[in-house]
Amino acid sequence: MDTPDRERGPKFRRRAEARPDEVLDAALELFIEKGFAATRVEDIAKRAGLSKGTVYLYFASKEALLEGLVRRAVLPIADSALATLGNFEGDPRVVISMVLKMLAARFSDPRMLAMPKLIFREVLGFPELAAMYRREVLDRVIPVVEGLIRKGIDEGYLRPVDPSLTIRSIIGPLMLHVALAEVFGIMPEGGMSFDKLVDNHLTILFDGLSVPSGPSA
Repeated sequence: MDTPDRERGPKFRRRAEARPDEVLDAALELFIEKGFAATRVEDIAKRAGLSKGTVYLYFASKEALLEGLVRRAVLPIADSALATLGNFEGDPRVVISMVLKMLAARFSDPRMLAMPKLIFREVLGFPELAAMYRREVLDRVIPVVEGLIRKGIDEGYLRPVDPSLTIRSIIGPLMLHVALAEVFGIMPEGGMSFDKLVDNHLTILFDGLSVPSGPSA
């Protein structure tokens, strides 16, 4: 007869609490190595050192594992960005720089960079994943950034640009950077170097967004 977790002591409970992350870690490694379609739940269980049945205790399907990976990696980033953007006052270029540099720091970690790679590979084949990402990330973040840009325009910090299109200009280079390397195998000299990319991007972006300081032509 199984002994309830609460009766097996703190060490056992800590182990049980860590298992979902152990399963996700194993799934991420295998999805990157073999691809989602070629990876079996049995493979994930073996990599995690667990039984197949234990994996199903935490995740109902392989698709649920993929969603779990995206939630674990992306939602904290979205929450952090929203906390930074939400109540900011002043020049929006300051907070845009902060958020992009935060993203660069996160993606400099190979385990974090694995997630956008995985999303690029798999999202078109799983519309449920795209819908979840839109619902829990994009639909929360985009309105906040649009509001920030509109406020920056009203307060004279930014040119009168289209806020919706400007969001694509702000985040687009990071996505293209990953896509060129992951989809087309075009790696920049010196590696991904997200920090250098963001510094270069901000220079180009703000020279285009800033209100001209000289007399108008």
